Amino acid sequence: MNYISKHCRISNRIIALGGQIVYENKGNNLDEFMNSAFAWLSIAYPKFYKMDRLSKLGFLGSEILLKDEKLLDKYLPERIAVVLSNSNASLDTDLKYFESTKTIASPALFVYTLSNIVAGEICIRQGIKGENAFFVLPQFDAARLVEYVEIVMASPKTEACIAGWVDVLGEQHDVLLYLLEKSKDGGLEHTAEQLQKLYQKNYGPVDGGS
Repeated sequence: MNYISKHCRISNRIIALGGQIVYENKGNNLDEFMNSAFAWLSIAYPKFYKMDRLSKLGFLGSEILLKDEKLLDKYLPERIAVVLSNSNASLDTDLKYFESTKTIASPALFVYTLSNIVAGEICIRQGIKGENAFFVLPQFDAARLVEYVEIVMASPKTEACIAGWVDVLGEQHDVLLYLLEKSKDGGLEHTAEQLQKLYQKNYGPVDGGS
């Protein structure tokens, strides 16, 4: 049995870690919210501003998920996997890129017209070198995610996995990231039922936001 040791949820411009809200509803739109959340983290990573929205959400989620977690002190980089999924692939960026082709096609946007780029951005930032995969599904599918992640974790080469859902289209954003480990230590059992509960928990809006 593998266990969910930490989980991060981003929706309604609210960020929750372990079921507790840590940051909420700053800015008038999604871009302002993401930029303000990044500023709140107080980290030096200029590349963040060049990322597309999907990568920014994945970056924020993984950064908060692994805050105070010295993952590379516990596991070798090649023994940590990343498995992500969503329903809109890279459509949010694809639409922006298509608009740019009407004048001068944007190379900066073209880089992000693949949904798995977000996994690459997380791996680069966190120093992860293990297996990674990205699935495009009709909707959040806890059973399918658990099934594949368990297969990945069954490999003797994998000791931990960052997994979950990272989706965005326009102002709609939906993130659930979790860290899966083989040690229990108070973690939640990695079952479809448990994952569905974490996904469905509603965190807001809270007090009308700001």
